[in-house]
Amino acid sequence: MSAQKCDIAIVGGGPAGLAAGLYGARGLVSTIIFEKQASGGQITTTSWVENYPAFPDGVSGTDLGELMARQAEKYSAQIELFVTVTGIERADGGGFVLRTDSGTDWHARAVILACGAVPRRLDIPGETKYTGRGLSWCATCDANFFKDKVVAAIGGGDTAVEEAMYLTKFASKVYLIHRRDEFRAAPIAVERARKNEKIEFVLDTVPVEILGDGTRVTGLRVKSIANDAERTIDVSGIFQFVGVEPLNELVTNLADVTNNAGYIVVEDDGSIPTIPGLFAAGDLTNNSLKQVVSAAGSGATAAAAALKYLDESE
Repeated sequence: MSAQKCDIAIVGGGPAGLAAGLYGARGLVSTIIFEKQASGGQITTTSWVENYPAFPDGVSGTDLGELMARQAEKYSAQIELFVTVTGIERADGGGFVLRTDSGTDWHARAVILACGAVPRRLDIPGETKYTGRGLSWCATCDANFFKDKVVAAIGGGDTAVEEAMYLTKFASKVYLIHRRDEFRAAPIAVERARKNEKIEFVLDTVPVEILGDGTRVTGLRVKSIANDAERTIDVSGIFQFVGVEPLNELVTNLADVTNNAGYIVVEDDGSIPTIPGLFAAGDLTNNSLKQVVSAAGSGATAAAAALKYLDESE
């Protein structure tokens, strides 16, 4: 069966992918976006977004995703929801073939990868239930919701320590919980955190359950590695910083295009230098701020570069 054809195929319908779709469609080329979830991608798991321009009172993640999708569709971008791209191959004669779980293959002259990255989870009780209800993976996004409240930050790397420091600008107290008695974070960052009176270190300790009242987080049950003793810490919010996993499976068979952390290495315009016609945007890339606004910006940049590539390849 022959593949259907398009000019630009975008893998991922989050802010980066939807912005890329908008710019691609407005560039008057056939543009299709594949999203394995609902419009907005991971942003739909965010209950409220307060730092996206033009929404002074904030906007729900679901609504923001739907608005972005509606705008892309207005300019004739085609959005295929609940469709997973299972593989990408270079096509004979140029371009790429995308395999999907819908049974339809697509041939695209250019591809923009906007698959995103997912926070590594602890897989403990309460984690799924209270995601977006007091449990967060982004202090920059959600710290403002916890003014003058007690929160916990979990992790021992640079991100955990730096985000714990950031949380002290809002929270009245921050418990920094780490499973070891030493940190992977830079010593200067750890020393700065130790001098912050709002931070209490809880070391050699692992979280075992996120507690709540059914609606919001109310506490965190932790266990000492030294003696297995458990206790409950009363907190209104929990921030997990135990790593991020870029969703880079689609490029593993194409070339060595990722860095040691698994992020796709791109030029400033989102292009992948070793594979002409292949671009990446958003949280999947090495130069993203990991915020909605920067993801959208990188999607637009990648689409502009893809349009230029198409023009030059004709």
